Amino acid sequence: MSDFVVITGMSGAGRSQVGNTLEDLGWFVIDNLPAPLIPKVADLALGPRTSEPKVALALAASRNYAEIEDSLAQLRSSGARVRVLFLDASTDTLVRRYESTKRRHPNHSDAGLTAAIEGERRLLEPVRASADLVIDTSTTNIYELRRQIVEIFGSEADTDTMQIALMSFGFKYGVPPDVDMVIDCRFLTNPYWQEELRPLTGHDEAIKEFVLGQPATPEFVERLMGLLTLLIPAYEAEGKAYLTVAFGCTGGRHRSVAITERVAELLRAEQISLRVHHRDSAK
Repeated sequence: MSDFVVITGMSGAGRSQVGNTLEDLGWFVIDNLPAPLIPKVADLALGPRTSEPKVALALAASRNYAEIEDSLAQLRSSGARVRVLFLDASTDTLVRRYESTKRRHPNHSDAGLTAAIEGERRLLEPVRASADLVIDTSTTNIYELRRQIVEIFGSEADTDTMQIALMSFGFKYGVPPDVDMVIDCRFLTNPYWQEELRPLTGHDEAIKEFVLGQPATPEFVERLMGLLTLLIPAYEAEGKAYLTVAFGCTGGRHRSVAITERVAELLRAEQISLRVHHRDSAK
């Protein structure tokens, strides 16, 4: 099946970096493409001389949301597999990026840079809401963004089934903005307060035993597995392309890591393929 990834989102959020990574993965990448040209490019890619192309289209900034939606609708009607990746970042982050590079924002006006960014955000909100995958790059450097793209779009992840990701994080560093479900593990006793356990992480056996051995943990995990095994097929039946479940504790080193690894182990035992990422375990 022909495969298209449409890269859109906030100017300065990383479209070029994502395009470069996909190109390294063997995708044919067209950068800075005006939205009205999407159907024409798709016609060429789907022509008789091409065989199941993998094409990434990085959209140029546009003031016309209707153009983007219309072009995406035409692309989806082609019968090809189409995924829309929306790249986001906080306004403060985008301001710093533009100020450091001295670049002019595409929607620049006399009202200033912040107003231009917020105006673009309002314009693109419907596109963000309908995207298959949203990645927030506010706290992500280019190497971490590249790793995410390789995990999602690399050859091992090239599948028509819904892609599932589990991640751990620390609430003290902020809730991940681009996840579908957040599970709070802070009700479990924190091993941080035991001096001999503090330097360890949820990857270490001593932490696993401490967290998984608590009286509340077995029932918590059992009920959570019941919920996930109910929701995963339902989401997939509804055509959802990506599902990210995030497990949080205070610092993201102990409880959330141990629970994430345990849930991943149980889901894999059910023949459910997934990726695991521990955002804050090294902090």
